[in-house]
Amino acid sequence: MCGSSFMALDLQVDSINIFFQIHIPFTILAMNIVMFTNTYFPHVGGVARSVKAFSDEYHRLGHRVLVIAPQFDGAKKNEKHTIRVPAIQNFNGSDFSVRLPIPGYVTEDLDDFKPDLIHSHHPFLLGDSALRAAARKNLPLVFTHHTMYERYTHYVPGESKTLRRYVVDLSTGYANLCNRVFAPSESIATVLRERGVETPIKVVPTGVDPSNFTQGDSARIREEFRIPASAYVVGHVGRLAPEKNLEFLARAVTKFMRRSKKVHFLVIGSGPSEGEIQHIFIEGHCSSRLHFAGTRQGQDLIDAYHAMDVFAFASQTETQGIVLTEAMAAGLPVVALNAPGAREVVCDGQNGRLVKQQDVGAFADALQMISHANENEGKSLSKTARDTAESFSMSCCAQKALEIYDDLIASHPIEKPEPIMIRGSNWESALRVLEAEWNLWSVRAHAAGIAITSNI
Repeated sequence: MCGSSFMALDLQVDSINIFFQIHIPFTILAMNIVMFTNTYFPHVGGVARSVKAFSDEYHRLGHRVLVIAPQFDGAKKNEKHTIRVPAIQNFNGSDFSVRLPIPGYVTEDLDDFKPDLIHSHHPFLLGDSALRAAARKNLPLVFTHHTMYERYTHYVPGESKTLRRYVVDLSTGYANLCNRVFAPSESIATVLRERGVETPIKVVPTGVDPSNFTQGDSARIREEFRIPASAYVVGHVGRLAPEKNLEFLARAVTKFMRRSKKVHFLVIGSGPSEGEIQHIFIEGHCSSRLHFAGTRQGQDLIDAYHAMDVFAFASQTETQGIVLTEAMAAGLPVVALNAPGAREVVCDGQNGRLVKQQDVGAFADALQMISHANENEGKSLSKTARDTAESFSMSCCAQKALEIYDDLIASHPIEKPEPIMIRGSNWESALRVLEAEWNLWSVRAHAAGIAITSNI
């Protein structure tokens, strides 16, 4: 185990408290908030979970929230507080939906909702719609940069270095058209500033409710998958997709498993990489101890966390990694690569191990080190993990976001009445929409120009 003292954790928690500016929250009047997102339940992923978590907390605090998202297979009919727009399902063989461009599809619903603020969770597709809606209604626009989009271009036909450069500059340009940008971690805030985002950036992680994860039925999950009670279980939760670095994770876990027949691997999630993971475990002669549990939600997911002994995470594309905080809330130490999202949560030697380089042997060694912790060391790891999760509570994160919303609404210029009407919308509104459209095309053209010339 790492020999550093708990002073490192105390300093980390203190810095988190300062970062959140913890204080007695001031009273915020009820707001009408509209969220535009390209991914939402039943899709499983960090963005969908973030939008749902913030929406639920805002509702709990007395605010009204309307989520505008694409249609997804399996979505409930007559969802409350949600508008689904027509979309192409399973785009290019992925589990993503891509909205169809139908002008004015949600205009009437937005007018009825009377929003105070628009929050966009993507810089394209429904992100474009968010920008137009904010312009038409003269509302402040917030954008959360959830994703390192250049790591997802393999879902688009013609994926190339040029396309990756294009999406970086596209998201940067979009951010500069917004009134505020939320970054889920300080690492991502730094990256955005380096890329040229000039809009004020606020670090607002997605929190969890730690109390939801304290109790779980470990035995039920282990019995379901015939995992012995004495087994040491490495766990993972997330979309099983190439950008999650799952080939590396599978090879590291199999290397660790070959050292002890007591080790099992429990995988929660689904996606196109499931077959690749299975193949690696067959090659490593460990497939009988690999357990795919599919997508789990609610108490079922919490029970799965409690069936694990350590949480393994190798993604280098995360902006935060919500599952890390959830795992820690369940008392699990985490072994992760030192990457954005993970380094803000994992304190090496205190609540897990942060592996410096992408090395299969080093990652397997880190898993083994955690597994060999004695009883007192194990209890310390678990307690420190829970303490870390408490620092990222959903109530704290939502309060920070709401205070930023409140300041934006209060400072946003109020539209003056304009008697000249064009097709039911006033002249000022029409000009703003035209300006927004021009800005969108300017951003696209600028990003395309840079991407093309940088590769000539």
